[in-house]
Amino acid sequence: MRIKEVTKQGIIAALYAVISITLAPISFGVIQFRVAEMLMPLPYYNKKNIIGITLGCLIANLFSPLGIADVMFGTAATFLACILISKLKNKSLVGVIAALINGLVIGAELYLILGLPLLFSCITVAVGEFVVVQVGSIIMKEMEERTTLIQYFKA
Repeated sequence: MRIKEVTKQGIIAALYAVISITLAPISFGVIQFRVAEMLMPLPYYNKKNIIGITLGCLIANLFSPLGIADVMFGTAATFLACILISKLKNKSLVGVIAALINGLVIGAELYLILGLPLLFSCITVAVGEFVVVQVGSIIMKEMEERTTLIQYFKA
């Protein structure tokens, strides 16, 4: 991997981790709006961005109150969602994929670890995920139309 690509993935990972950790009260828990998930559309543009998002998620989850379970399952959910997003032909499905995967995996994790109602946990995580990813998608669409910054993440 070229130094430029390593740097780019490091920037994505750092952004994801810093945003999640800084906003920890809303990044972890039953009702969560992990603002860093606004980066989830990036694998749609370039599958290499899976690395940065997954690494950032892993780092952020090291600070999760759910401990090693969130490091393993939360990171795996993000990785799986990123892979599926990178294969999409329709950009408008990014939020749906992210919400389904994270809602199911993190909802089940909250059920198994905290004993929270399964359906409630799945729904609240999925809704929060969908909202945040949709906002990220809108921002990236606007960036495509108005700036060249998105080109950096496509290359």
